[in-house]
Amino acid sequence: MGKISKMEIKRFWKGFWQISDPKIWIASTVPLIVANALAFGHTGELSFYWLMITLIGIYSIEIAKNALNDVVDYQSGADLFVEKDKTTPFSGGKKVIVQKLLSIKETMAIFYLTLSIGIMTGLYITFYREFFVLWIGIAGILLAVFYSLPPVKLCYRGLGEVAIGITFGPLMVTGAYMVQASALSFDVILVSFPIGLIIASVIWINQYPDYEADYKAKKFNWVVRLGKRRGLIVYKALFIIAFLCFILMFIYFRNPLWLLPLVCIRLAIRAYKIAKENHEQIPEMLEANATTIKIYQIIGALMVLAAISEQY
Repeated sequence: MGKISKMEIKRFWKGFWQISDPKIWIASTVPLIVANALAFGHTGELSFYWLMITLIGIYSIEIAKNALNDVVDYQSGADLFVEKDKTTPFSGGKKVIVQKLLSIKETMAIFYLTLSIGIMTGLYITFYREFFVLWIGIAGILLAVFYSLPPVKLCYRGLGEVAIGITFGPLMVTGAYMVQASALSFDVILVSFPIGLIIASVIWINQYPDYEADYKAKKFNWVVRLGKRRGLIVYKALFIIAFLCFILMFIYFRNPLWLLPLVCIRLAIRAYKIAKENHEQIPEMLEANATTIKIYQIIGALMVLAAISEQY
């Protein structure tokens, strides 16, 4: 066997970090931090050790999902069909194979490694902290793997948006809460709903730049199924239902801090208007993508404030 050159090592690590994409870990961080804040509000206690262990497990599974999705999208042609002028920071997939940063074999190796780390972390939490997390972890891993793995391929059959909403909403929030509090209540499930809806809106609007490529590759997500114009109706509905959830939470918890996320209504209206006016012009539409992500981040931060203030 010959020596591995520095250029090869540099290429591999660039590909690894591109497929890991730490900048989008905020998607996982929001539900975990909100759940931990709520657990602290309820119990007055917070274990930073178990918070970090949970983060390691979730991030590992997220990297595994990205790696497997890139292999499937490359083999289906979804990544190959993306035209250069329609490639954006919000396009789906990491495209490490298309850009020849990683081979299929290397990408699959990353998938198996990070999936194993995620599973071992989950088992560690199960047997040394909270056993019920086992079932939540199994559900999360199945959704992450079958999000793109044939023959299920949830994201190719119009179920990817639902899988993302459930995973980043109810599953992550309830799982992370139980790691800290070893309990579960309707409060926690209610708090998880708007997070799932808003992250679903992020995924939804990010499917627009890849519309033509997904259509050619028969990746029939709901934006492809409905068309760009009708797809915006669902995009708007996701925001409306999420904001209605906060009003319901205010009534249920009798805590006005749960109304704080409503300050994002104006941003949501702006994002929708930009998308409606520019859904056929990808460069002009990018502001809607960026604004939707900003809304998710702001709502997450405001939910943390409200969650900390909760007390039994």
